[in-house]
Amino acid sequence: MTSPREDLIIGRNAVSEALRGGRAIDTLLVSKGERNGSIGRIIAECRDLGVVIKEVDRKKLDLMCGGAVHQGIAAYAASHEYSTVDDIFALAEERGEKPFIIICDELEDPHNLGAVIRTAEATGVHGVIIPKRRNASLSYVVGKASAGAVEYVPVARVSNIAQTIDELKERGIWFYAADMDGEDWCSVNYDGGVGLVIGSEGRGISRLVKEKCDFTVSMPMKGKINSLNASVAAGVLMYEVARQRAGIKAKG
Repeated sequence: MTSPREDLIIGRNAVSEALRGGRAIDTLLVSKGERNGSIGRIIAECRDLGVVIKEVDRKKLDLMCGGAVHQGIAAYAASHEYSTVDDIFALAEERGEKPFIIICDELEDPHNLGAVIRTAEATGVHGVIIPKRRNASLSYVVGKASAGAVEYVPVARVSNIAQTIDELKERGIWFYAADMDGEDWCSVNYDGGVGLVIGSEGRGISRLVKEKCDFTVSMPMKGKINSLNASVAAGVLMYEVARQRAGIKAKG
């Protein structure tokens, strides 16, 4: 048996106490078919808190828990509390700046998400928005990869990225999709409220989300590989926005 991860809370009593103590829960894992006893109450409480709930095969849960007695339930603790979209706007207002937001569209590698958050903190981003499903979440791996930046950058989790983009447009945000065959990344004016959209490592930005964006920006590729690592591409774009906002002029 493998040892369980340090951020895994195992068993009904342990999960109940974590919830009672206000600990941030990222994902609740429930063995398929288990609803007896206190499990129903725990599920209801997590649902009210917006925690992602996943049904898993009991044998898989056994393996994840390293043989520990889990009573059909376990939970991943979040490395930090999730924020709201309003928290992100409040931070921008507090700083007297136009909102600068990163949206991750199904970015699945936790190391990439952590790296994005780390660069976001360095470039003055006011917050990162991720979907609840099919995206890396605020796990301990993400927290470690961010080098502590999760303590300073609000991360909001939403149910629907496309819908969120529509809502943010009404609040004055312009959206820039990082994708191939777009405008040169440094020829675009990032004035105003900025939302940079970064797609998944393999599929890129989904069609619907890309259609919602106002601009598509890309970086020239001189080698034989036709794409950059998602967090690297995000970093280049974040620093371009930061450069323009700081009024730093490139040499002619």
